[in-house]
Amino acid sequence: MTKVKPFSLFTDFDINLFKSGKHYNLFEKFGSHIVTCEGEKGTYFSVWAPSAKSVSVIGDFNFWNSEEHPLYVRWDSSGIWEGFIPNVGKGTLYKYAIISNNNDIKTEKADPYAVRCEHPPRTASIVWETSNYKWKDKSWMSYRKEKNGLDRPYAVYEVHLGSWMKNVEEDRFLTYTELSKTLVEYVKELNFTHVEFMPIMEYPYDPSWGYQITGYFAPTSRFGTPQEFMGLIDAFHDADIGVILDWVPSHFPSDAHGLGNFDGSNLYEHPDVRKGYHQDWKSLIFNYERPEVRSFLISNAVYWLKNYHVDALRVDAVASMIYLDYSREDGEWEPNIYGGNENLDAVSFLKECNEAIYSMFDGVQTIAEESTAYTGVTNKVEHGGLGFGMKWMMGWMHDTLDYFKKDPIYRSYHQNEITFSLAYAFSEHFMLPISHDEVVYGKNSVLGRMPGDEWQRFANLRLMLGYMYTHPGTKLLFMGAEFGQYNEWNFQTSLDWNLLEFEPHIQTKNYVKTLNTLYQNTPALYEKGFAQAGFEWISYDDHKNAVMSYIRKGHDEQNDLIVVCNFTPNSHEKYDIGVPRKGILVEIFSSDSSEFGGGNNLNTKAIKAKKTTLNNKPYSVTIIVPPLAICVFKYK
Repeated sequence: MTKVKPFSLFTDFDINLFKSGKHYNLFEKFGSHIVTCEGEKGTYFSVWAPSAKSVSVIGDFNFWNSEEHPLYVRWDSSGIWEGFIPNVGKGTLYKYAIISNNNDIKTEKADPYAVRCEHPPRTASIVWETSNYKWKDKSWMSYRKEKNGLDRPYAVYEVHLGSWMKNVEEDRFLTYTELSKTLVEYVKELNFTHVEFMPIMEYPYDPSWGYQITGYFAPTSRFGTPQEFMGLIDAFHDADIGVILDWVPSHFPSDAHGLGNFDGSNLYEHPDVRKGYHQDWKSLIFNYERPEVRSFLISNAVYWLKNYHVDALRVDAVASMIYLDYSREDGEWEPNIYGGNENLDAVSFLKECNEAIYSMFDGVQTIAEESTAYTGVTNKVEHGGLGFGMKWMMGWMHDTLDYFKKDPIYRSYHQNEITFSLAYAFSEHFMLPISHDEVVYGKNSVLGRMPGDEWQRFANLRLMLGYMYTHPGTKLLFMGAEFGQYNEWNFQTSLDWNLLEFEPHIQTKNYVKTLNTLYQNTPALYEKGFAQAGFEWISYDDHKNAVMSYIRKGHDEQNDLIVVCNFTPNSHEKYDIGVPRKGILVEIFSSDSSEFGGGNNLNTKAIKAKKTTLNNKPYSVTIIVPPLAICVFKYK
């Protein structure tokens, strides 16, 4: 009896779409699928290996013998090998044994489309089904478009699942199921609107933090099964919290079981090392010129949005994709056909990917981690842009952290560093990130870089976060910063939760919770978050006192906010600023409140605007400005 039966899930139309790079649901065809063939239950396997001489399925069902179950190559020059193996079912371990036409090179590869993988360091794929999961987030999905819109508040808590919290007694990770309770409750308690997971796709090497992926379609088995990961997303949606996944279409590792040299040829990676090898990360770069590779990547993005109900993808290392000379010296890269340094194929891939995502899904976003001044990252593709919904504002992040590191005595000489971001804040749809990259490799924790004594360090942290939340753009905060972690982030250990036994850390956590509430309940902070019309300077040039003030605006001027930041430890009991109209101002928020650990030097009385011109405004007010603090006022 034939051990492998001819069988296919592909139609001629599928093949044409795949070969032209336009098939965005390849996960429904490639990989392992439990099916019934001629009345027999078993598993259909299919894999793309155009340079192969033979491809066999090896696994625990045939003692990993490559002679037992050879697949059939399709007749249509698609390079696809496929076949049905009876009596192979859910939970079976398998790989593909490939002999190449290229010097008979032999490889044993995990399935690029596997939906579940073995727990690292084991590397086999697992036959699995995910379609049997019963989603409970119908309500969330029905209003997600409104919740996830660009005119809505976005306060994102960035999490590395392996080191957020550990089971100390058993010295292990928390599972997806445990996180469905503890992490969801914590993010909800702090009033974040979204959570972002650093890559959860299967990765072999813990120190890569997940950014070196071998199983693009499989949530890592470190924390449980695919269904349990779905349960975690469901739990967040039930708590009214959106889920963002880090996605890495920029590069992949050269591990023996991964995508590299897949069929004895440069199948997924570009054959020219100038375009196909990343020197910084010692990894391989996808070949964006190859239609089948583009189909693979766009299908992967679609897969997480479709099958896992994910609400946004944060696309990693976009700058490394779009520039041929990224981190390369002269002679290590070749200009494009126009003599420029843009990777035209990567650019067109990103455009196509964003167009596909926004046309197929309502209410999702893509967010670019793009660190250069490339223009139009968040412009629509039809307007010449890359088509992302948002872009990380890396310049703001670096300038702000550098400024706050300085002793306040020197800040008056660097006022332009803290105000400069507003010169370009509306050139893109910016997200303000205080990300994981800023609290590792000797950079220190956010609290750890703050100058001064203990009180001043916490006051500086509150001021910086308050400035971030009242600055135009959406927000992202990496785990640990919300309670003032002293140590740098270490992916091998849990956050220092013991700090929450001490009052300054409890107060800081309460402060972030209150900031998130203020942000979500104050339309002036988000309705025009990407528009020049949402921001107006009052004064940015009081270098002497290192004080700046500005207005945040929404659709209704009755809701406008007046924000004042004092970047030194000097208190001002009578500080004058201009205001746009007459009326009574009340202080609705101060980082100097005693509940947050401040000195409680507050504007407790209503303040009447005087008909005195100041800062090019027709009226003015006299206010108390406490040390190292941010104060927010509203017209009564």
